[in-house]
Formats: sequence, C-alpha cells, structure tokens
Amino acid sequence: MQILRTPEHRFDGLKDYAFAPHYVEIDDTEGGHLRLHYVDAGPRDAAPVLMLHGEPTWSYLYRHMVPQFAAAGFRAVAPDLIGFGKSDKPAERSNYTYARHVAWMSDWLTRVDLHGITLICQDWGGLIGLRLWAAMPDRFARIVIANTALPTGDQPMNDAFRAWREFSQSVPDFSAGRIVYGGTVSKLTEEEVAAYDAPFPDETYKAGARQFPMLVPDGPDNPEAPANRAAWQVIRTLDTPVLTLFGAEDKVMAGIDRVFQKLCPGATGQPHAVLPAAGHFLQEDVGDDLVRHTLYFIARTG
Repeated sequence: MQILRTPEHRFDGLKDYAFAPHYVEIDDTEGGHLRLHYVDAGPRDAAPVLMLHGEPTWSYLYRHMVPQFAAAGFRAVAPDLIGFGKSDKPAERSNYTYARHVAWMSDWLTRVDLHGITLICQDWGGLIGLRLWAAMPDRFARIVIANTALPTGDQPMNDAFRAWREFSQSVPDFSAGRIVYGGTVSKLTEEEVAAYDAPFPDETYKAGARQFPMLVPDGPDNPEAPANRAAWQVIRTLDTPVLTLFGAEDKVMAGIDRVFQKLCPGATGQPHAVLPAAGHFLQEDVGDDLVRHTLYFIARTG
C-alpha cells in the first residue's frame, strides 16, 4: 500500500486551528501501519465527546466546537479519518473500502481506549461511527446523530445524493473547500475554503475523498449492506440515549432523522431538533447550537 502524507507546512497558520497534534499508528489491514491524527483537548480523565467528520472534511470542521466542550469540562476528541486531514492517505482508490474505514477507526478507538463516549457524528462520521457503536456499545454513553445515515441499500437513494455522487466523480477539480462552501448556508471565507483544501496538495492525495461517495451502500447487493443490516439489528436493541440534530437546508439527508427517531429505542422522548439556517455541514452554520443542544442532552441523560 503506497501511503501519502501531507506536508506539515500545509497546515501552518490555519485560523482557529492551533491544536497540538496527536498521532496513533494503526493497522493498515495489509501488515503495515497508518498514522492517524486526532485533536485531543480538555482534561484527559474527563468524559469524552468524540466528534467524527465525514466527506470531504477533516477535524478542522470542529475547530469552534472543540474549545467549547473542553471549556465545559469534557475531553474533546476529533480524529481525522484515514485519507483526510493530517492522517495518512493511501494513494489508490482501491485501498479504500467501507469495511476498512470501520476497521481503521475501530483500531484507533481501542488504542486510544475511550469510554463513556458522547458521539457526535455527521456524514461519513455516522456511517462509520454508528457501526462502532453497534460493535462496541459499552464504550458509548449517548449518541448525537447529525445529517447522516446508516443505509442498508434496501431503500433507493434520493435525487440529491445521486446528483452529489455524479458530481464527485465527474468534476475535474475536486475542491474540498468549495464543496463545503456549497453545503453551508452561512458560507465560508476564502481562508476557510483554503483550510479545507490544505490536506490535499494535488489530486493524488484525493483518492479517499473521491472514493467515499462510491462506498455508500446504494443497493441490497452492496458488499457492506449485510454489515449495516446487522448493525441495525443491534442498534434496535440498545437503550443508549440518541439525539438527532439535522439541518433544515440539507437536501441529501432530509427526513432521515425520523428513521433514527423511530428505530432507536433511546431516541424516545429526546429533544430532537431540525435546525434552521443549517445546511449539510451544520458545524459551520450552527456549531454553537450543536454544542448547546449536546450539553443539554448530556445533562438530561447524565
């Protein structure tokens, strides 16, 4: 497996992202290792808030939320998925599979050894994070589900997702910054757009970002459809408290919050919300609201 590593200077001087780097070596599933980066702020012995990003972002997405959770007394942890941010980037698209992403993050989670987790998961952070919850439920205290899904391929994808997937495979210049810009209501500054592009010096670093949209189980015969069905079987038995916080302007994920509210036992009676003026990347649009809702959720389920 050929591995690319973004030069550190690409991350110099990013506004509001002055976090000390933390790294763990994980199993690449081929007998080698990958270096996975994560932000780790706040007291190390405090209850962790684990924030998982998706496509095509990185822990920069949570730059305004991490300090707030740390200031509230929590251990605020935000990893970069393999292929993104400061984490290593396998060079071939074939290196990236859904199963591998779950295995990579499972290895990281057990090595960092977090317990009592409040999980905040968005986009692919949910497709991966919810699998972790199903596999290791004893590690999780509560789940905040934000603009994400756990698809089994048994229901057709909506037009907005199909349009996104087509765009992701055909656009000549896959600019992460411009994609995030397009998925927000409040819009980004040019400096923020550049920060989302920082992990990718050129197209050779974007194999994971390009491949992610193709890994979503979009039919019952998808190789990961059975694993997601099995995860749902477990999730439907768990009483872990679940809160859904979705963006009102997210067309791709519209209505999926109701699936979680119906199927997750721990979602009953929780203060779910659809947040106005929030797009797909609601951390950018309403990050303060996400923190506020999550802290209230922690307090009422503590």
